[in-house]
Amino acid sequence: MPRAIEIHEPAEITSPVVFASPHSGRVYPADMMARSQVDGRVLRSSEDAYVDLLLSAAPACGAALVTTDVPRAYVDFNRAADELDPALIDGAPRAGLNPRIASGLGVLARVVSNGRAIYRGKLPMAEAERRIACYWKPYHAGLGALIEAQRARFGQVLLCDMHSMPHEALNGFPVRGGVRPDIVIGDRWGASAAGPVVEEVEQVLRDAGFRVARNAPFAGAYVTQRYGRPSQGMHAIQIEIDRALYLDERRIEPLPDFEGFRQLMSRVVGRLAQLRLGPDLDAGALDLAAE
Repeated sequence: MPRAIEIHEPAEITSPVVFASPHSGRVYPADMMARSQVDGRVLRSSEDAYVDLLLSAAPACGAALVTTDVPRAYVDFNRAADELDPALIDGAPRAGLNPRIASGLGVLARVVSNGRAIYRGKLPMAEAERRIACYWKPYHAGLGALIEAQRARFGQVLLCDMHSMPHEALNGFPVRGGVRPDIVIGDRWGASAAGPVVEEVEQVLRDAGFRVARNAPFAGAYVTQRYGRPSQGMHAIQIEIDRALYLDERRIEPLPDFEGFRQLMSRVVGRLAQLRLGPDLDAGALDLAAE
């Protein structure tokens, strides 16, 4: 069975930054495969494939890294536990549907990419409750405890919630100056992280050669909403990387130069881990440690 959460900590934590990859799990439980009407490759199309490997340098840089074995198609940690899809889960309430649920992407996904249905028929409510109890709750309990510990240790904490976006996600989407971004930073339009923090993160990405946009079309979902409390010293940013930079999206396999891209991301992770979040951002206490 997949592990709900793995927290990779360095021998000595020197960074207030926490990196997390909630959608790169790739251990598909037998009960899901038995119920699925699509094959494994189709199921994997919803993964942020190998983002966990792109972040693997975090502990060596003094920062904690949070990963999971659980596939997004099985349980989505970037959704609230009550985002239950009545079109998938027998007995789920129909009131208060949001666009994520309506599109089949609730806490238990009904569809994978291109709207392909995962299951034949509905799942019982007991199955939804089991997955949430066994996976969703332990993941968020562990992540929440880590974030609180980091805030206690440093006074401020930054969660970099790392994802990858299909290359086609920006097709037809208006982009600033006609330049398509490589990375989209989501801070819920300024609500989940202080402006100076977001600016420093964006600068690190731009210095690495990436074209960066903010909040459109990905402003952040449940994780940034839950953990982003800038006034309380908790900053949360969602970072979406174009999969075409490192992944053969059709085969869901790393591109030949995956190792080169991983090394580039390791340098980015190292720079981000050097961010020092002072107790009073308004006083200009945010800086990058000397390299």
